[in-house]
Amino acid sequence: MEGLRAHLGGVWLALAPVLHLLAAVAVTLHCSARRREATAAVLWILLAWLFPVAGPLLYLVFGVDRLPAHRWRRRTADARLRGTDRAQAGDSEADLTAPYWRRMREGAAAPREASDADVLNTALDPLAPDFPLLGGHALTLHVSGPEAYPAMLRAIAGARRHIHLQTFILGRDAVARAFLDALLERARAGVRVRVLYDRFGSTAARYTGLLARYGRASPNLRLVGWTPFRPLRRRFQFNLRNHRKILVVDGEIAFTGGLNISGVNANLPRRPASRDYQVEVRGPAVHQLQYTFLADWHYATGEAAETLLDAAHFPPAPAAGPALVRVVNGGPDGEPPVMPDAFFNAIVSARREVLVATPYFVPTPDILRAFRSAALRGRRVRIVVPARNNHWLAGLAARALYADLLDAGVRIFERRPPFLHAKALIVDDTLALVGSANLDVRSLRLHYETNLAVFDPAWIDRLKQALLEDLARSDEIDPAAWARRSAVQRIAENLAALFAPLL
Repeated sequence: MEGLRAHLGGVWLALAPVLHLLAAVAVTLHCSARRREATAAVLWILLAWLFPVAGPLLYLVFGVDRLPAHRWRRRTADARLRGTDRAQAGDSEADLTAPYWRRMREGAAAPREASDADVLNTALDPLAPDFPLLGGHALTLHVSGPEAYPAMLRAIAGARRHIHLQTFILGRDAVARAFLDALLERARAGVRVRVLYDRFGSTAARYTGLLARYGRASPNLRLVGWTPFRPLRRRFQFNLRNHRKILVVDGEIAFTGGLNISGVNANLPRRPASRDYQVEVRGPAVHQLQYTFLADWHYATGEAAETLLDAAHFPPAPAAGPALVRVVNGGPDGEPPVMPDAFFNAIVSARREVLVATPYFVPTPDILRAFRSAALRGRRVRIVVPARNNHWLAGLAARALYADLLDAGVRIFERRPPFLHAKALIVDDTLALVGSANLDVRSLRLHYETNLAVFDPAWIDRLKQALLEDLARSDEIDPAAWARRSAVQRIAENLAALFAPLL
């Protein structure tokens, strides 16, 4: 037996270098097979060559940001849901997509005189062709959980037909239980309730059995976890997460933004709620958020398109207000990715001002150049980020980018606690992008995200006041003082920046 073990050990020692070589070559070839940022490619290739087992495994789990099979399955599911001929969708009651496309035609924004807003919207047309600009919206901005949660729970309590809730984090705490109790009450009253949560973001609630208990409590309450990480099905990606936050009730009212269903968004005696923005929507764009949820649900569950695209999910949506709105969705199955282009076009179109809030600021190089270009052209560019980040590595990596931005004239503000989790961008008081997408590589390229593009000066002014409140509670980075920071701090920031493609 000992001789056999020795023999097997010798075989392994002989094969290990060969396996390492094959794995490293495979990673190198995979990185080279498609164009990606040089820093990311070099980082992954080095890890694969320097760390025989860990490097290739890390690349398999975190580095592959496009999965052909995943993308094919997603696009196939979307095609099934959308139908093969959108041009005929509004002409035939028999077409499954007719209810959605009929509402899009009814809510289409009326032609107007050319303006800065129209130029910005034109840039979004090829990025979001399934989600046109719609008129007739009433929007309400809820700042943080203490404002948003009561409004969301009131909407749930008033549901008569269906509730669709999508979130990245469904916590294991009093806030999550309050929502689950409200959903269960409506389910027992006969309302059809669908909940889609990200399995990674909701790990605690899932593994402690909280979600399973509620899922068994009523046949009308269905809770489904989203994950591309299923090793038994040869899916190894942690990166491709669903980061959307959407609540749609009866196809009449919707909420979206950056707010998870978690206790960190509630006020506690020694810990105030995280700062966040959530938008309440009434009007035709509710159907765009409905369709976004149903597309994800169809992909995750395979539930029949005939059921999901029932006309009851897309009731008439009369004009509720003056705002023009369209949904901008992003995800790893887009080629090229939608979200980076949406932010880039918004920033470079600025004629006067760009105002941004984001919790994680590790954007792609083109968006960094867009900020620098706007400032160098004399635009007023202000960026608000947290002073203390809940992900320390992301915070350090963000600070590595400050110097180049400050040199161009960008002003950077670090918001004092509570933690800033809000995500919003305002351009010239004519366009607002607000939703779930952070300005980091993960949100821009890897996550499924949902933003609203809003064209309404009055509502944008309300959002701007919230952003200015955050700015007033921030400390501005002084360029001269920043240039004098210690060498140790610079080294730590630059080392963290090497991992920007993973953040």
